[in-house]
Amino acid sequence: MSARRVVVTGGECTGKTTLAGELATRWRTAWAAEAAREVALARRVALGPEDVPVIARTHLRLADDACHTAEEAGRTLVVFDQDLLSTIVYARHYYGSCPPWIERLAVERVGDLYLLCHPDLPWAADGVRDRPTARAEIHSLFAEALGRAGARVAQVMGTGPERAARAVKAIEGLLAPGS
Repeated sequence: MSARRVVVTGGECTGKTTLAGELATRWRTAWAAEAAREVALARRVALGPEDVPVIARTHLRLADDACHTAEEAGRTLVVFDQDLLSTIVYARHYYGSCPPWIERLAVERVGDLYLLCHPDLPWAADGVRDRPTARAEIHSLFAEALGRAGARVAQVMGTGPERAARAVKAIEGLLAPGS
């Protein structure tokens, strides 16, 4: 059986990366870093529509590597910090469209559980984030995209231990026998 794929998703500055790392540590499994951040940090200039395919290919590589590592270690879970649905949301938000091949792959590779992080944490500038006033709008775009994809979604909100506890409970439900 392949590892169940849990995607930590949502808008900027919602604690996704911290949560993804905590969950991977808790379940002693692999996790895939956020591809858009990896590309943005490597480029060191503002991203444009030409970077969307690069972000998607980076995600595919990171995700496949994490799945392989988790499965090789006999883990039942792998964690992603965002996925191709995230790439679609941001491509449409920033550039108005997304390449069709990314949309097709996103449908084929829908995660087993999405942890939708709410924008209830303080926003902090970090050189990559750039939409502090669009947090509610972007959160709605994520919720709509996950709904259209028919994804299994758990809402993650609150701070610190409360936020992590919501995520852990959702994953335990996913991993429970018969689910």
